[in-house]
Amino acid sequence: MAQDTTSPSHDILSTAELWAKSGRLVAVATVIETWGSAPRPVGSHLVIDEDGNFEGSVSGGCVEGAVVSEAVDVIETGKPAMLEFGVADETAWQVGLSCGGRIRVYVEPLVSSKHS
Repeated sequence: MAQDTTSPSHDILSTAELWAKSGRLVAVATVIETWGSAPRPVGSHLVIDEDGNFEGSVSGGCVEGAVVSEAVDVIETGKPAMLEFGVADETAWQVGLSCGGRIRVYVEPLVSSKHS
């Protein structure tokens, strides 16, 4: 049975913590703002590891591919990134937000507490 990553009972942040505790380098992407028609609400999360494995959802389709790619860079550099996708951007049609909405996604590396 597939996990329902959109239900409130599925805690993506717990997944991030488990992955980090197992030694994986992890980034967390969070929808922080939406305008118009957006596939996921503010507060939706996507957790990504250094190999590009991910769980959760911040949008859908090609947007998630772009977020995963950026998250791998965030993991490598240790520097967070602010991403925005929308129909006003020339890349909107490429990444799948042709519905007229826009989303802003904050991507940050998860720092393990075992290094403190």
